[in-house]
Amino acid sequence: MPLQELSLGGALLRCLIGLVVITLLSLGLFPLTAAPAWALIHAHPDETTATGVVRSLESLRDLDYQSWQVVAYREGPPRPQAPITLRIVSYPGRVRLDHPTPLLVTGGRRLWELADTTLSSPKLAGDGRAAAAEFDLTPLLADLENNRPLRLELPGVFTELPVPPYVVKEWRSLPGWSEKAA
Repeated sequence: MPLQELSLGGALLRCLIGLVVITLLSLGLFPLTAAPAWALIHAHPDETTATGVVRSLESLRDLDYQSWQVVAYREGPPRPQAPITLRIVSYPGRVRLDHPTPLLVTGGRRLWELADTTLSSPKLAGDGRAAAAEFDLTPLLADLENNRPLRLELPGVFTELPVPPYVVKEWRSLPGWSEKAA
């Protein structure tokens, strides 16, 4: 066999081996990519309303690495102008929340100040632990045009609680969400 044919076969073999290695590496690294986030919206029956409660529940960490439960919910049937409430809960015994304290929300250059409605909630007003606060999320959702990341600040409690875009998407879907459409 001439020397020229031998070197051509070797180059072809090296090329095929390279393709196999690249394919195996690609398949091996594929599971490391982020999976799409799925909505965590749930409907629950409620004793006080005949139609129940629809909520989005997330556990988020602030920049001091403290965990917070963040629950956005709607009571009653789906409708475009349905009021949405945001409840922020510290793990019991960790932080006491003073009321009323407005929640500051930033998204890019925008700033919203959400009213503290905790004392108007029968479930939270008498809770001696003072580990939760509620805010009217409706004005913020009315202003948002996309699912941008947000940063929450509760003065005296935490300075920055990042909210990822998939959570904002869940919040924005709450007014019209129904189990039939899910």
